[in-house]
Amino acid sequence: MTTPFPFTAVVGQDDLRLALLLNAVSPAVGGVLVRGEKGTAKSTAVRALSALLPEVAVVPGCRFSCDPAAPDPACPDGPHEPGPGAERPARMVELPVGASEDRLVGALDIERALAEGVKAFEPGLLADAHRGILYVDEVNLLHDHLVDLLLDAAAMGSSYVEREGVSVRHAARFLLVGTMNPEEGELRPQLLDRFGLTVEVAASREPDQRVEVVKRRLAYDDDPGGFAARWAAEETAVRQRIAAARELLPRVRLGDGALRQIAATCAAFEVDGMRADIVMARTATALAAWAGRTDVLAEDVRQAALLALPHRRRRNPFDAPGLDEDKLDETLEQSAGQDRDGDGDDDPGPGGGGGRPEPEDGPQGGGDTAARPEAGEGGEPQAAGSREQSAARAAEPFRTKALSVPGIGEGAAGRRSRARTEHGRTTGARRPRGALTKLHLAATVRAAAPHQRARGRSGPGLVVRRDDLRQAVREGREGNLVLFVVDASGSMAARQRMSAVKGAVLSLLLDAYQRRDKVGLVTFRGSAAEVALPPTSSVDAAAVRLESLPTGGRTPLAAGLLKAHEVLRVERLRDPARRALVVVVTDGRATGGPEPVALAGRAARLFAAEAVASVVVDCESGPVRLGLAGRLAGELGGTAVTLDELRADSIAGLVRDVQGNSSRRAA
Repeated sequence: MTTPFPFTAVVGQDDLRLALLLNAVSPAVGGVLVRGEKGTAKSTAVRALSALLPEVAVVPGCRFSCDPAAPDPACPDGPHEPGPGAERPARMVELPVGASEDRLVGALDIERALAEGVKAFEPGLLADAHRGILYVDEVNLLHDHLVDLLLDAAAMGSSYVEREGVSVRHAARFLLVGTMNPEEGELRPQLLDRFGLTVEVAASREPDQRVEVVKRRLAYDDDPGGFAARWAAEETAVRQRIAAARELLPRVRLGDGALRQIAATCAAFEVDGMRADIVMARTATALAAWAGRTDVLAEDVRQAALLALPHRRRRNPFDAPGLDEDKLDETLEQSAGQDRDGDGDDDPGPGGGGGRPEPEDGPQGGGDTAARPEAGEGGEPQAAGSREQSAARAAEPFRTKALSVPGIGEGAAGRRSRARTEHGRTTGARRPRGALTKLHLAATVRAAAPHQRARGRSGPGLVVRRDDLRQAVREGREGNLVLFVVDASGSMAARQRMSAVKGAVLSLLLDAYQRRDKVGLVTFRGSAAEVALPPTSSVDAAAVRLESLPTGGRTPLAAGLLKAHEVLRVERLRDPARRALVVVVTDGRATGGPEPVALAGRAARLFAAEAVASVVVDCESGPVRLGLAGRLAGELGGTAVTLDELRADSIAGLVRDVQGNSSRRAA
């Protein structure tokens, strides 16, 4: 067995270690979501924690890790009689990103259930993780329905598998730890809320601390066993401290004063629902137990807020995460003052105090001006090498009309275009390809009915064989790759137009975030095009690149389209099931390079030949319009909408959806 890196040898990352330890003391806190860039010891710390957890007593032979002192009466392997059990280390179970639903919750043999009436159940990862740790690396890359199942089980403490009237339930109480890199996409707010705590981690910028990280890692790689032995005393001390805190936890007193501070803090940061209040209360109690106290102080409430509220406060998708600590201190000070003026029954401690208990006794590491065209209003610059213009600030985002890709896809689950998915409304049936996952009962009965006499069945009942089984075909929605191709030339900067353009693209990015799309950004200006952001699930990253986008120079429209075409070609190799929607944001001018108009037309027809769904957002303004964007849309085989028509509440007329082009393409 591989020797894990010692938990106490992790350099720095105090908040991460503290959040993990608090969950080890009180699993009711609800787990922790660790957000941060790659290479910041997220996985190392989580794997190291499992070695610190006390051993668990289990019923011998039980696949669901029942406690022999209080076995689960509904255990599928039961019933168990109370009695002596066997001790084993707490498990750390890892959920792979590509796991199926059956792998997570367990597999039920539908064929045997229908034909023989036998509940043949193979436990999944939720059963393996019971009374241990369930670790989900890159949790933001899991399919949404898997995250829903995972968090439901964590909240209820049990897992249910129900199919066609056959159901199995088993206990599933575990410490849930998820890690993610925000650059690869965010979790939906309602899923974020289900994690008890959240921690932001980043690599240290202190040279001494970085040196210490490298030294310890190299020493561990050279001799894992010897390195772990050198930290054995610190590991034992933390293990004993966890056990002592668990024993003390039931005696910790959460007074009315601390509760009022918790309520006031949640109200001040406008968190939705009551889960934040409950998690803060549990976290503050665990903090007091970890510090060896039986009373919750204001410093516990403050630290609990820093861990439990950042992912729950109301914010726009593009707002930076985190908590305003000045506002937090002010809120705690006011609520403490009100409690002192009232009839509070306990002393909450100094309001907004600072400080927090150490995670363990081991070593510690410790321009608003819009761009102007260079050659008058709406004109192109005098020369291709004209100076770069300052970046215009984006206008306020708005709700956009829905754009979708024609046809029915089979990409990742999302909310944009029609697709065949595992979850959605049933639209038909087919023979199963591989393991049966969703039975179409009516179709199965229809397939089996004509053969009953040949199978010796003359009375009531039905003999079902494997060849009769039919898989339900379901239709839902998929997420797409929305590739933005943005004209950043001098003509787009005319009349401060770029501010409105950025606002429109930001609005479309917000729409993409809500619909679970991947996004990419290609810009063109001067004499060339560049990939400002390769396809990614991080809409935040696209918004940052957009905000700093400069303008100026000629309009190499053909270069922008060809660059976008190359991006799509590469992305098809990486993710062939995800269909693309190309959104070209331009006024339709083409002035860069030789024969710019003809070359742009040929580049556009490449998209039409491959039936790539496309929309041209027409940014032309003023009383005289050339209609170049509409002409470009025709060559792309797509549709054109103006900035005004892009708004969902526009009364300028119904926007022609991308799907309207499917009939033209078929012709």
